[in-house]
Amino acid sequence: MTTLKVGDTAPNFEALDEQGNLVKLSDYKGKKLVLFFYPKASTPGCTMEACNLRDNYQTFLAKGYEVLGVSADSAKRQQNFIAKNELPYHLLADEDKKVIYAFGVWGPKKFMGREYDGIHRTTFVIDENGIIEDIISKVKTKEHAKQILM
Repeated sequence: MTTLKVGDTAPNFEALDEQGNLVKLSDYKGKKLVLFFYPKASTPGCTMEACNLRDNYQTFLAKGYEVLGVSADSAKRQQNFIAKNELPYHLLADEDKKVIYAFGVWGPKKFMGREYDGIHRTTFVIDENGIIEDIISKVKTKEHAKQILM
């Protein structure tokens, strides 16, 4: 789906998180970043994925990674998703889809025979210098942390 490749410079994004704070890629300079895009907060697959990352969050921190989620949900919906699932990381409320478009994860999807446009569940692992070191497009929601950390 995305035209970005491993070795490319990650798009320099800025968007508001669930608290209304401005978050930019440059905030993570010198740190590794797991940037995961998911279709919709509080849906079964997205909840499994977010909770799997939550359950492995200390391992990510120990290995020098920050974790940041992105969907087109409102800040309020993101806040509820965090509170309900005790997520320790921030979520971007990318309602205008600027970050989603920049990473090329919006496009046609099929679900139960219906075609529509939406977010393709994709994770980008970005190194300390803003270079994409991995792109995971076939996300296994129940064991996503393992896919990232292997």
